[in-house]
Amino acid sequence: MENRSFTTAFTVDRTPEQALAAILNVRGWWSEDIRGRTEKAGDIFNYRFRDIHRCTIKIKSVEPASKVVWRVVDNYFSFTEDTTEWKGTEIVFDISEKGGATEVRLTHVGLVPEYECYDACTGGWTTYVNGSLKALIETGKGNPNVGEPMNETEKALAV
Repeated sequence: MENRSFTTAFTVDRTPEQALAAILNVRGWWSEDIRGRTEKAGDIFNYRFRDIHRCTIKIKSVEPASKVVWRVVDNYFSFTEDTTEWKGTEIVFDISEKGGATEVRLTHVGLVPEYECYDACTGGWTTYVNGSLKALIETGKGNPNVGEPMNETEKALAV
């Protein structure tokens, strides 16, 4: 059976360990408006982009320098008929050495062309993964969403 889930990949001249550290630094490449922990299996975090997209993600597993798996436990889109399209999907980051470089491959398992959000979501993933995450790995600086300001309580909970 053909895998129709969205996949994108890039290669960098950095170590798998550096790639893993950047992936786990979700605020550094996806959005500064992340609430919760993002470093180890069992951590749960919330992503929000204005009132357009919100989701709760649980880190299912972290395999040192080789793989990270997230499970979307809740999701809301303001622009789709089924506002929960991502719910139950998994976002998998595979890290591997390729010819002296490191390949990072994101597969959003369950994000398929039949989803109403597919074009917007795949465009977003391509921008954040191939642009912002890659830059974070290569230069130490990504280009995440700036997000909305947090109050002091939210800042304390985000660390």
